[in-house]
Amino acid sequence: MRRAIEQLSVTPAEVLVDGVHRPDIRVPSRAIIGGDATLDPICAASILAKTERDAEMLRQHDRFPQYGFDSHKGYPTPQHLIALRLHGVCAIHRRSFAPVRRILSGDR
Repeated sequence: MRRAIEQLSVTPAEVLVDGVHRPDIRVPSRAIIGGDATLDPICAASILAKTERDAEMLRQHDRFPQYGFDSHKGYPTPQHLIALRLHGVCAIHRRSFAPVRRILSGDR
């Protein structure tokens, strides 16, 4: 999040974050639990982020079709968890995702 904010061409007056953690940045920021349900700017940003993420997962499906990213978009569905156990972890899996951590630690 910090990197994304730092790359903006305009410095925001304030950064609104959905959740409990604020990024370590030089502009004022507020963490708002449930912000995507209560503030229109956070709601809009969430929609844009999900739309882009889903599009990226479709592109990644072309690279890694065995994982079924076109159907579950990387969410921990039973299909995705089975693919992880069968095929292991690929380059785009987040190492902080609990099922990925378990597989990398050797605990399938």
